[in-house]
Amino acid sequence: MGETVLVRYIVDDVDAALAFYTAHLGFDEVMHPAPAFAMLARGPLRLALSAPGGPGGGGQTMPDGRVPEPGGWNRISLQVDDLDAEVLRLRAAGTHFRNDVVEGVGGRQILVEDPAGNLVELFEPRR
Repeated sequence: MGETVLVRYIVDDVDAALAFYTAHLGFDEVMHPAPAFAMLARGPLRLALSAPGGPGGGGQTMPDGRVPEPGGWNRISLQVDDLDAEVLRLRAAGTHFRNDVVEGVGGRQILVEDPAGNLVELFEPRR
């Protein structure tokens, strides 16, 4: 199996988004384990749909009280083998994290900001 790319979108209604992407854009449903989360696939692209506010996972409320919303929290997601090691390495390099590691239905993640404030999600899947 080749490399895949994961993109997460915050959506107001996971069921409506799931229906839109599968009916209109050729995505297949990979999993829908909770009302607040679904994973879709189209070729090497995996599209994670998360509802704002959680519980847990990519839509979880941030420590400062901000809630992810559609449009402003879209990000690329990079899969890592050891999230804790990556966090330590990046903290030592002086990078800024928007949150702490959170647990979701598919694994663990954290949001790191690039120099412009754009988000990159580091994601360690459940084993």
